[in-house]
Amino acid sequence: MHIAVNTRFLLPGNQLEGIGRFSHETLRRLVQQHPEVTFHFLFDRAYDARYVLGPNVVPHVLYPSARHPLLFAAWFEGAVAWWLARHRPAAFLSPDGFTTLATRVPRVTVIHDLAFRHFPLDMSLLQRRYYHFFMPRFVAASARLVAVSEATKADIGQAYGVVPERISVAYNAPAELFRPQPPAAQHATRARFSGGQSYFLFVGALHPRKNLDKLLQAFDLFKQQQGPAAAEAQLLIVGRRAWKAGPIFDAYQQMQHQAAVHFTGRVSDAELADLYAAALATVFVPYLEGFGLPIVEAQASGCPVLTSDASCLPEVAGPGAAVLADPFDAAAIAAGLGRLWHDAALRQQLRERGLANVQRFSWDASAAVLWQAVQEAISEVAAQTK
Repeated sequence: MHIAVNTRFLLPGNQLEGIGRFSHETLRRLVQQHPEVTFHFLFDRAYDARYVLGPNVVPHVLYPSARHPLLFAAWFEGAVAWWLARHRPAAFLSPDGFTTLATRVPRVTVIHDLAFRHFPLDMSLLQRRYYHFFMPRFVAASARLVAVSEATKADIGQAYGVVPERISVAYNAPAELFRPQPPAAQHATRARFSGGQSYFLFVGALHPRKNLDKLLQAFDLFKQQQGPAAAEAQLLIVGRRAWKAGPIFDAYQQMQHQAAVHFTGRVSDAELADLYAAALATVFVPYLEGFGLPIVEAQASGCPVLTSDASCLPEVAGPGAAVLADPFDAAAIAAGLGRLWHDAALRQQLRERGLANVQRFSWDASAAVLWQAVQEAISEVAAQTK
């Protein structure tokens, strides 16, 4: 059997974020678990050899690089469609929410969120037009859909009238390197990144949906309210600067406590594991997410979590395993920071509940969901053509 896979989010270097990590972790397992299958990885640029995940993987580079709405269409409707027509694999798996309309090959599409429907101004006009035109067509053309949370599954069903039986759920999961660390290691991390002080941690790309401007306002309010009692508190912001980040830095410039905020940029996976384990708490308050990987990475590291009470985030955090706050209310976020700062018993309770909660998430289980969806798509299309 030959299966084609869209792997354009397996970026070279240390660049894997949410969709890239989902792609890498699930595909690594599918390749290992199904040596009888030849997987054709379709890249849109020169690829890193480490992403040729086994002897049953054949890499292909198709141009142009799909990093712009016009190039999305050129790649998926041109290059990918041409490749599928020429090679006729049994299925086409796309882990990043896009697929091609110009093929009869059975398609399985993973949809991470429908943020463009809820917060359209967070992206450019051309991107919005691409999503609004193509996404309902991608949904209709896919034999099976996979969502990364029950909240996203419900959103897809409501938006496009898809029956639940066509949508599976494959959660994200924390990598094995995220785990609690001994006090000495935590002390060394704080000495390196926060001058030895206790810190709150944010992890994610710097763009509007992550709600960092509101987090900065909340942290400033927390420092003002607590005064000397929180003089030591720092906020570390880990992640690359992405699109429309201007309001984030505007909010930063307006802070009274700028000196307590540190933008680290991207860090290595090992450094990220250290940062989670040594943080007083992780604060992740976007107003919409498909899954919210930093929540479970933090919990697996024994780090308490403050997150939003919106979209999938309570589902992922688990009942009673995180402090929840309204992401649109800086005062509510500040109050959550205050609770975590002062209440050591609460932090310990969240550590224990968080470590229990992450046992629900497994990349092996999610890879199995993808494989089942692929098999169902192949069988359904085969039955229709008889």
